Order: sequence, then structure tokens, then C-alpha cells
Amino acid sequence: MSLWVRVFLPFAAGYYLSYLLRTVNAVIAPELSRELSLSAADLGLLTSAYLIAFAAFQIPLGLLLDRFGPRRVEGGLLLVAAAGALLFAFGDSTLQLTLARGLIGLGVSSCLMAAFKGFSQNFPAERQASLTGAIMASGGLGAVTASLPLELALPLIGWRGVFQGLTLLLAAVAAWIFFSVPQHEASGARDSLAAQLKAVAGILVHRTFWRYAPPVALITGGFMAVQGLWAVPWLIEVDGLTRHGAAEVLFALNLAMLLSHLGIASFATRLSRAGIRPAALLVGGYGLALASQAAMVAGLQPVALPWFLYGIGVSGGSLSYALLAAHFAPTLSGRVTTALNLLAFVGAFVLQWGLGVLIDGLILSGFAAEASYRMTFMIMLVLQGTAYAWFIYEGRRR
Repeated sequence: MSLWVRVFLPFAAGYYLSYLLRTVNAVIAPELSRELSLSAADLGLLTSAYLIAFAAFQIPLGLLLDRFGPRRVEGGLLLVAAAGALLFAFGDSTLQLTLARGLIGLGVSSCLMAAFKGFSQNFPAERQASLTGAIMASGGLGAVTASLPLELALPLIGWRGVFQGLTLLLAAVAAWIFFSVPQHEASGARDSLAAQLKAVAGILVHRTFWRYAPPVALITGGFMAVQGLWAVPWLIEVDGLTRHGAAEVLFALNLAMLLSHLGIASFATRLSRAGIRPAALLVGGYGLALASQAAMVAGLQPVALPWFLYGIGVSGGSLSYALLAAHFAPTLSGRVTTALNLLAFVGAFVLQWGLGVLIDGLILSGFAAEASYRMTFMIMLVLQGTAYAWFIYEGRRR
């Protein structure tokens, strides 16, 4: 219980804020577009600045986590996120808001990976799957907060007031992590930079890494792109919902993700003992995520059902990190998980921006908005299906 309070809770608070900040633009997008006269491509680029900054720092982050430990790294980076949130709160141009989103992405880039590193240092191996589910559930709670509750709060405090409050919370959690989490001897402290980079290169060329990377980049990354921005525009343009109705469906999606992660946290260890391994949960979850997206594109009713199933299915992807890390030495855990996370966020950045570019291009070519959204999402679904088939093929080959 002492470790739960000192280690899990502060990391959970950090990941809660990280996920809230990742998805907040989905609800405030109409205000941003109206206030700054943004196109779909502009909105995609502004929002995805968080993702590209996050992704760009993953390899250095892995080196820092293995060298200095999660307490110091995340405690410091959350202060950068606080500065970015403050800049966003007072920004009045596309450039300022894009830079602010980049700072936020850089600042929260360690929240999940630092938690994984901290868990590996403080908890036994048999607890890791459950802890993964629990920390992901805290992110799901952040996503839930960034849907209907945020939409209800906007008329009261506005999107600028939201970011002012987040600035204070980020600074408080940074202090909590720094003064609460135990500091362990850094496993990579004695390695030269060249040796650490050589280890990263070894991870990136390992065939097992490239079994997990494509579905993480395209399925998990695609979910982040949709959840973080395109869900609400899709629900408004394709399904004809009001913004409030779209926020309710987004709430259902995020609630499903939260419940799924809580289920993994509660039952992963017991299911494994019963013969249902985490790898089976991962394969089944990805399959459900693809099927639910196909139902969305096909326009199946009721609208909320496939979105709810999407949130349940894609949550299994979080198990990829622990499953991949198990193939490498424990001293490499920080670099393994951040290398995989790099691919997730590169995929999310490319898809979040790319979807906007494709939608704009199709509309300019004469297609209706609804048809443009459907064709764009279908292209993404085909790419995801190819990555899923590769993951299954590689698993059977082994």
C-alpha cells in the first residue's frame, strides 16, 4: 500500500493530465476553428504538434530514464508542460498555439514511459500487466474528463480558463512526483552515450520490435488521432449530431476505454493463470477495434455502439509495451518502451495531420464532407488491417 501511494498514484496523476491534454482539442476544436479561422489541415497540424514533439523526444527520453530514473525526468518535464499550457492559455495566433502544443507534448512525453520504468523498479514482474491496466485506466479517466465534462465546463470558464487550471495542476503533480517517488540507482549510469545508443540501435533492428511496431503505429496511433481530434468532426459531419451529442458519444468512447483498462488491471493476472495470456488479449482487442471502425464507416446504428466497442478493443494495445519489453533485458526497459512509443506517436502525428489534408483535398475536389470523411477513414482502416495481418503472421511464424 505504501508503494501504491508513493509510486502508483503520482504517476497515475501525471498520466491522467497527459491524456487529458492529448484529447482536449477534440472538444474545443469548434472554438479554435471559429476564433482563428482554421481549415481542417490547419487544425490537424496545430493539434498534432503535441504528437510530433512527444514522438521526437522518445529516444532521448529512453536514455534519460535508464540513466537518471523516472522521478527526476518526469518531475522536470512536467514543468515544461506547465509552461506550454500557460502559453496556450494566453496564445492569440496559430503559431503561438502550435508552439504551445509542442511544449505540452514535450513536457508530458515521459508520463507513461516513466510510470512503466518506475513500476519495473518497484513492483514484481507478475504485477506488471495489472499495473499497466491501472495506469492506462488513469489515462482513460483523463480522456473521459476531456469529453462531456469539458464540454459542459466550456460555457463557464472558456477554453483559456481550462488551460490556466491545467497549468497549476501540472506544476503540482511535478512536485508530487519529485518528492514522493523513491530514487533508485540508475541502471544505465555507468554506460557511455555510445554504448546506450548502440543498445537503442539493437532494439530498432530487432525483428520482434518490428512485429509490434506497425499495429502500434497505425491502430494505436490511429486511435489517438481520432480520439484526440477527428471524432467530434466525424460525428457532426457524418452522423449529423450536434456538438453536445458528439461530446456524449466521445464520452462513451472514453468511458469504454477506461472500463477496459480497469478490466485489464483487475483480471489480467487471473486470466494469465487460467491460460489466457496477455498476447491473446492484444490480438482480440485489435480485432475488435478494426471491426468497430468498419461499422462506423458503414454507418451502422445506433451511432454510439461502434464507438463504445472501439474504446474497449483498442485498449488491449497497451499490453504491447510489456509484451515487447519481456523480449529484452530489464536494464533496457526504458529504451524499449520509448522506442515503441516513438512509433505510436509518429503514426498518430502522420494520421492526425494526414486525415485533415485528405479531407480538405477531397472536399476541394468536389466531394461532399460526409463522403470525404468516409473515404479518408476507409483508407486508414485498410492500412490498419494490413498491420494487423502482419502482426498475426509474425506471431504464427514464430
